[in-house]
Amino acid sequence: MIPYRPEPLTDFRSADAAAAFDTALAAVERQLGVETPLVIGGRRIMTERRLRSINPSARDETVGLSAQADAALAEQALLAANRAYADWSRRTPQFRADLLLKAAALLRRRKHEFSAWLLLEAGKSRGEADADTAEAIDFLEYYARQALQLELRAAAELVALPGENNRLSYLPLGVGVIIAPWNFPLAILVGMSMAAVVAGNTVVVKPASATPIIAAKWQELLEEAGLPDGVVQLLPGSGSEIGDYLVTHPLTRFVSFTGSRDVGVHIAGLAAQLTPGQKWLKRYVAEMGGKDGIVVNADADLELAAAGIVASAFGYSGQKCSACSRAIVHEAVYDELLERCTALTAKLTVGDVRDPHVYTGPVIDESSQRKIAGYLALAPQEGRVVAGGQLLEGTGFFVQPTLVADVAPDARLMQEEIFGPVLAFAKARDWTEALRIANDTDYGLTGSVYTRSRAAVEAAIREFHVGNLYINRKCTGAVVGAHPFGGFNMSGTDSKAGGPDYLQLFTQLKLVSELL
Repeated sequence: MIPYRPEPLTDFRSADAAAAFDTALAAVERQLGVETPLVIGGRRIMTERRLRSINPSARDETVGLSAQADAALAEQALLAANRAYADWSRRTPQFRADLLLKAAALLRRRKHEFSAWLLLEAGKSRGEADADTAEAIDFLEYYARQALQLELRAAAELVALPGENNRLSYLPLGVGVIIAPWNFPLAILVGMSMAAVVAGNTVVVKPASATPIIAAKWQELLEEAGLPDGVVQLLPGSGSEIGDYLVTHPLTRFVSFTGSRDVGVHIAGLAAQLTPGQKWLKRYVAEMGGKDGIVVNADADLELAAAGIVASAFGYSGQKCSACSRAIVHEAVYDELLERCTALTAKLTVGDVRDPHVYTGPVIDESSQRKIAGYLALAPQEGRVVAGGQLLEGTGFFVQPTLVADVAPDARLMQEEIFGPVLAFAKARDWTEALRIANDTDYGLTGSVYTRSRAAVEAAIREFHVGNLYINRKCTGAVVGAHPFGGFNMSGTDSKAGGPDYLQLFTQLKLVSELL
């Protein structure tokens, strides 16, 4: 097997690449309105109730109609996963890894098709969609290789004793529940579910209600790759109706969640409760968002810093848990950097992402737009709006990229996760105060510092309490295998997706000691 290398991103400046994407987009648009089923134990099930997936760039356009599960179907899904576990858990790591590699090859051939679905259902620009699909491929390639390393790693950690044969093995946990987000509805869904599967578990996948169609397309690809029936159940549905049921069920051995802090804390509480018939403590793997800051020193390259701040804040309309929503700037360069960021922000184009010239598209839905509007109304009270500040007219859920200057460290704009294109600027007297402000949050996911000072870099490495710290680069765009991803505090369990320890979260170690 060749060494892992991240999937190259598409250069859409190439006329051939742009034309290939346009062809795929046109083909996907002809499928709009598609009806997709649940999948339980290999059975495709249509229900009377449907989830309507809409195009957030064009709210009157239906991307598809997904079957919607209830508690009875959730019960069936868990039972099917439990039945399939007996066989799947005994398949060799090589067999399971080969299936992921096959899926990666199929997804690579259909990259533009899947990216087109992401563009239409999640409102991603073609560049953001391409990166999402590439990351899904990376997870498949990386976790396949990691699965083959587990046994070697276990064997290498034991101390030899005379007269004994001692060995460790990583065993799968059992049936897991995967609760995926809408902002990376392919990459994160693939990463969470396939890490568990390649480790020998079976899963019930509940995709986000806003993005069930891309999940259905992924399920079809898994079947094409040869996934045995029952290893993955696809179960779209309401979180309030089936989410709690899946989490609290006695067959559920682990829960893997990516989403909001409120929901993540709720699930943590449910997963900690014992239910009748439960024989284990449920393992919980969570990524719950952030309030990420970029800290800029007086000696920084301001052109580089401004580009990194604006890209981190407004790529995909700020709808990334790693997005920069706070810029904390040394007072000596505050005005100049603010001016640079304001000018860059004013140039950003917002609109229907089918237009290749649009920088960023809509927010995901009306509820999100309404929540962000509340923060826009708050902005003039907590600071000075220097760019944006308004919702945009149009067919979709559009919000202007907004920059708010002179915000106090304890203001709501500096403390609360907005999950939209709103960036707060705060001033610091010196580097010590800047790092203190950066840490003054309940979260601890990503952060960046811009400085030419090695002493300042070392201080940030010691003091800036985030799971992913970047030096002189933006705080978004983690690459599988290079930037294991996960955060501290209310950002989750620091699971480090895309890193060498991630698969161990879905396994349990067994020691066998044999007297010779």
